Amino acid sequence: QVQLVESGGGLVQAGGSLRLSCAASGRIFSINTMGWYRQAPGKERELVAGFISGGRTDYADSVKGRFTISGDNAKKTVDLQMNSLKPEDTAVYYCRMNGVGYNYWGQGTQVTVSS
Repeated sequence: QVQLVESGGGLVQAGGSLRLSCAASGRIFSINTMGWYRQAPGKERELVAGFISGGRTDYADSVKGRFTISGDNAKKTVDLQMNSLKPEDTAVYYCRMNGVGYNYWGQGTQVTVSS
């Protein structure tokens, strides 16, 4: 059974940094996309950063220049470096890996940015 395990969330002051990590256990073949999403209270889940077709990256406008996604398809890992954090970045962050016939989500990790 495949599981995505996230780590690295926590409480940080505005302007600080956090690094989120996600690793998949179990057998996953031919990962098409990997990415990070977030969901704040009362809001819908949104894409934060992700790898799309052709190895290109896509970022939400609100995080461009501050967050950097990195990943290793062979190792089945995807990380998110978050710098210059703002209170509005507070949310539960989820990693996602999908391919033909599957779509896996992590359990979520809380990121709280204090002002």
